Amino acid sequence: MKQLLVGLAFVGIIGSLGSALFFMMRGDKPGPGNDDPRRANRMFKALALRVGLSVLLFICILIAWKLGYIQPTGLPASP
Repeated sequence: MKQLLVGLAFVGIIGSLGSALFFMMRGDKPGPGNDDPRRANRMFKALALRVGLSVLLFICILIAWKLGYIQPTGLPASP
C-alpha cells in the first residue's frame, strides 16, 4: 500500500511537470508579441501543482518515518 501511494505521487509529479512543459512549448507562432496570458496561467498552475505535490510527498514521507511505518537503513559499513 505504501509503495502504491508513493508511486502515485511520483506519477502525479511527473504528469504535472509534463503538463507544464506542454503548455510552455505549445504556441501558434513563435516570436515577440505572441504571449498568451491563458497559456502562461496554465503553465503556472501546472508548475504550482508539481511543487505542491512534491512538498506533500516529502511531508508524507516524514510523517511515515515519525510513525514508524518506514525505517532508514543507511549504507552498510564495509570492513
